[in-house]
Amino acid sequence: MQLINVRDLITLGLAIFSMFFGAGNLMYPLKVGLLSGEHTLAGFLGFCLTGVLLPLIGLCAIILFDGDYNRFFGRVGRVPGALLIFACMIVIGPLIAMPRIVTLSHTMIAPFVGNIGLSPFTFFFLLITFLGTYKESRIINLLGNLVSPLLLISLSIIVAKGCWSHTQSATTELSGLQSFLESAVVGYQTLDLIGAIFFSAIVVSLLKQSYQGTLSKAQLMISSLISGGIGAGLLALVYGGMAYLGRFYGMGFEHVNEGELFSVVSFKILGHSGSIIIAVAVLMACYSTIVALAAVVAEYVQHKILRNYVSFLQALLITLGATAITSHFGLTTILKIAGPLMDFFYPVIIVLTLCNAANALFGFKTVKIPVALTAAVVGVSQLMTLL
Repeated sequence: MQLINVRDLITLGLAIFSMFFGAGNLMYPLKVGLLSGEHTLAGFLGFCLTGVLLPLIGLCAIILFDGDYNRFFGRVGRVPGALLIFACMIVIGPLIAMPRIVTLSHTMIAPFVGNIGLSPFTFFFLLITFLGTYKESRIINLLGNLVSPLLLISLSIIVAKGCWSHTQSATTELSGLQSFLESAVVGYQTLDLIGAIFFSAIVVSLLKQSYQGTLSKAQLMISSLISGGIGAGLLALVYGGMAYLGRFYGMGFEHVNEGELFSVVSFKILGHSGSIIIAVAVLMACYSTIVALAAVVAEYVQHKILRNYVSFLQALLITLGATAITSHFGLTTILKIAGPLMDFFYPVIIVLTLCNAANALFGFKTVKIPVALTAAVVGVSQLMTLL
């Protein structure tokens, strides 16, 4: 069976890696190493369970649904499915994830660019986001051929230098099992499953456009799964290296703002002479994810919210304009809004994804009952917390 050529597979795999590896992914693996100490390997495996395997399952599940996320969510019913998609778009779009990327990248990049205010930074960052997204067909090439290599090279330099020259190690009172479980919770906080579902839908759509009529459904599916495996493998490698950086260099930074953790650890490794390398890593991590998110949300706004009354370009401008406004609420406010929403919706989406994967692979029919039970349990749990 002929697949897409090897070069395109690698480019696609690199693009998927960079889509997943956003600003938050720079700090969570560091927390794992700092938390796990001498049990970093166990912590890393726990983190990969929820931070790599879960998004990979989501990626495979949506590919098995031919990249159609409407059909994917529609298995719980037309109206509940549409509401879930809308909730996801709120989370990954201009209300939470996109402004969080802007504000988090501003916090991380501040040590390298001086006292640049949030407003001019937001304008510049969203301008380059627009330039990277407005021609949707070029997103894969942009991320796979430029952004992802720069991200990998800069991170590799930081990880290699850090692992080569370390002199001490964090210690922990946790056992290996406790480190595994605690780190699994940290991996859960990346929320990458949601991104995986919608990023994969865009990947399949762009592949169909690029190889119109030349690939069968099976060939398209296998090619997407191979490239997804490449992206997930790179993600795990980088997470492993950064977890060990957290172990070797995180001591003394336990109470540092999460948004600044990567910057202070990287400065400790490279010093001020390595500022450009650290800045490139931060910018590429933030940029790659917001480009992918902007494309997903703009498509949704164009087709579902405004019913094709606007073009993709106009929908993109609306999406980025809304992001610019909400970015000024600040990182703390955005995270406060995100917490309760994700505490409810993320477990529901996990259960839906597992049921859909089981349906596509094994013909498992039941989906509404497990999803409804999960929503009920999580909802009651949240109400009890508030009372």
